[in-house]
Amino acid sequence: MYHINHNTNLNLLEIKDSQNHIYGKIYLDQGASLQELTLNNQKIIQDMAPLTYDDTYASSILFPFANRVKDGTYTFQDQNYQLKVNQEEENNALHGLVYNKSFKIVKQIANTDYASVTLKYDETNKSIGFPYTYTIQLTYVFTKDHLSLKVSVKNTDQKAFPFTLGWHPYFVSENLYDSDLIFDSTQKLIIGDRNITTGIKDIDPIEVFNIKDKQLDDCWVLNANKVTFNTPKYQLHIDASAKNNFLQAYTPPKANTIAIEPTTGVSNSYNNKIGLEVLKANTSYQITWNLKINNTKEN
Repeated sequence: MYHINHNTNLNLLEIKDSQNHIYGKIYLDQGASLQELTLNNQKIIQDMAPLTYDDTYASSILFPFANRVKDGTYTFQDQNYQLKVNQEEENNALHGLVYNKSFKIVKQIANTDYASVTLKYDETNKSIGFPYTYTIQLTYVFTKDHLSLKVSVKNTDQKAFPFTLGWHPYFVSENLYDSDLIFDSTQKLIIGDRNITTGIKDIDPIEVFNIKDKQLDDCWVLNANKVTFNTPKYQLHIDASAKNNFLQAYTPPKANTIAIEPTTGVSNSYNNKIGLEVLKANTSYQITWNLKINNTKEN
């Protein structure tokens, strides 16, 4: 049997089953981010302490832009806009506008087969840098060896707006040096000063990307919507329903941890237009990300 507990003191949700196969922890006041996850009795997302959420954006939903906007400035439909610069050391706007919003519980289901929570945030205040209203709804579905995250965005404004979407989970490995990524890519983003995309370059086809001792903050254009993370103890399959798919990989200053970020855009998409989409007034956009685990060793 699956169970959902709302800790009202901390305003977080804990999802678990009776046999301890799965566990999830969602922080409603931190953008409804899933900061702990166990699938099939294997921990794959752990608390990032001593690093803080303000430093890591752990499992945050990146909307209305993934990654960075250079100087926080962009032009859309002949109008200039200035987003808040929240990454002062690089003078960039970073990771969108909902990572620190408080989400409300819309629906909960817990039965013998799965647990599901639907969470929503309504933006009714038009900021200077993004003067639009919208609703963003997240649905997490947990089963023994699978997690799905459906994101639905509705433009509730009278004007169209630009957007990209991303997800920023960090995964743990028993030994990151002996772990690897499998994905289909023949192009990589060229990242310049201040981690801003300056172009795209062709690369040799990637079959297996060995992480070893690499320090990563890299982004690839995906030819397919699937990525596999192989570790000594488990194999994790990640897929997306989007038509534009990019893979951002980042190794934080925490041992045996890696951010594997599926996104629909790249750094500075608002200016370079790579992956940028436009959501018309009173229309919606949906994307689903799936995680499925295969244990490669007995735990």
